[in-house]
Amino acid sequence: MEQGGGKEDQKMIFNKYAFSCAVVASMVSIISGYDTGVMSGAMIFIKDDIGISDTQQEVLAGILNLCALVGSLTAGRTSDYIGRRYTILLASVLFMLGAVLMGYGPSYAVLMLGRCVGGIGVGFALMIAPVYSAEISSASSRGFLTSLPELCIGIGILLGYVSNYFLGKLTLKLGWRLMLGVAALPSLALALGILAMPESPRWLVMQGRLGDAKKVLLQVSNTTQEAELRFREIKVAVGFDENCHDDDENVKLPQKSHHGEGVWKELLVRPTPEVRWMLIAAVGIHFFEHATGIEAVMLYSPRIFKKAGITSKDKLLLATVGIGLTKIIFLVIALFLLDKVGRRRLLQISTGGMICGLTLLGFSLTMVDRSSEKLLWALSLSIVTTYAYVAFFNIGLGPVSWVYGSEIFPLKLRAQGASIGVAVNRATNAAVSMTFISIYKAITIGGSFFMFAGISILAWVFFYFFLPETKGVPLEEMEMVFSKKSSGKNVATETDPRQKA
Repeated sequence: MEQGGGKEDQKMIFNKYAFSCAVVASMVSIISGYDTGVMSGAMIFIKDDIGISDTQQEVLAGILNLCALVGSLTAGRTSDYIGRRYTILLASVLFMLGAVLMGYGPSYAVLMLGRCVGGIGVGFALMIAPVYSAEISSASSRGFLTSLPELCIGIGILLGYVSNYFLGKLTLKLGWRLMLGVAALPSLALALGILAMPESPRWLVMQGRLGDAKKVLLQVSNTTQEAELRFREIKVAVGFDENCHDDDENVKLPQKSHHGEGVWKELLVRPTPEVRWMLIAAVGIHFFEHATGIEAVMLYSPRIFKKAGITSKDKLLLATVGIGLTKIIFLVIALFLLDKVGRRRLLQISTGGMICGLTLLGFSLTMVDRSSEKLLWALSLSIVTTYAYVAFFNIGLGPVSWVYGSEIFPLKLRAQGASIGVAVNRATNAAVSMTFISIYKAITIGGSFFMFAGISILAWVFFYFFLPETKGVPLEEMEMVFSKKSSGKNVATETDPRQKA
């Protein structure tokens, strides 16, 4: 009677309308990625124009992530209050204001202000885009759709690098200001486009708007049967009777369902064992995403390549464009593997490759540092291993972090739970980006990558023992995966758990 969620559904093509909605929601991540990518090259020109120190560069690079931490913690509560769609709209407006301020940029102080405003927008975008995508997608296509924001971040970073290369040819005062200010245009377009998107059906149910939720589910599901099944599961998860009518105007909201009252208490003060495990998993994966050094490579790749022997500005910026292309290619590959290979196996392969890449990068850069002669093999190895590290990161750890953190929490805890993960992500990102120059000056640039390799080993161990597989599991059944009855590292999801219904 309810076999529609079984293996047969797993083979079905994902819904085109849900795909379109996820793409529009993910566009906000392109602007977020652009802010990261463009700054790596813009800092070269800002330093020459305004004359800022290495410490000021570190602060300028890292302040975005500290502000994003504030934005992500605020975004969870905001999205529960005004909805997922309007939270994306708010992120777009913040990006636009930040871009205008940075493009104006008459002084370091104004640059910092624009970077802070944009950073809050980044925090909103990183939290809400994966959550929205997860909530409109079915279990069989959730990995694909929820990893679209990470792909869009990669596209944004590449666009930032390309912008560096072409706008860097303009006059010093104009070039970097255009690099930073041009992001205001897509932000405005996105703000208008978001108004045509539907609201998350799960948020609508939490507001008691069952009729509206049912209409959206019929649009984002492949069959009426699938929409009915998802609708019943969401109603039960929120606390409604699964048989209550969606056209009932007087439906009463269950207690504690209003805008996340008591959510922080349930997450941090008195969590159930399942929620505690989910929180550890989300915080851990977001911490290790950046503690393993990706921000050092993405933001300071011109310095790494300069250390490896590439000296001209044009060649440095072209080499960073290659980094951006590598990121996108392997993110696209990951899109198609997440729902086939699974989150857990991709993480293990990805982290293992990162360990090898970082170790070889540390070794080659150490040899370059210690040799008085120009070692061509070491220079070549350092460039190849940088690309290899970026490739392995983006085929697993990069996209899986956002998919996993946005899908594992129960509905009433999802927005705030995801926001805690994003806050940890941004804090770690800020710590790496604001200290990398100081660290490599203290322990050498090769030593810093040996350090990241050591952290990657710890990450692999953490993923092996604490992250169960979630491939194909409906959002409403995640607590079963994280219960003590499940063997944490070997949760089987070859068939959709809905078959048990």
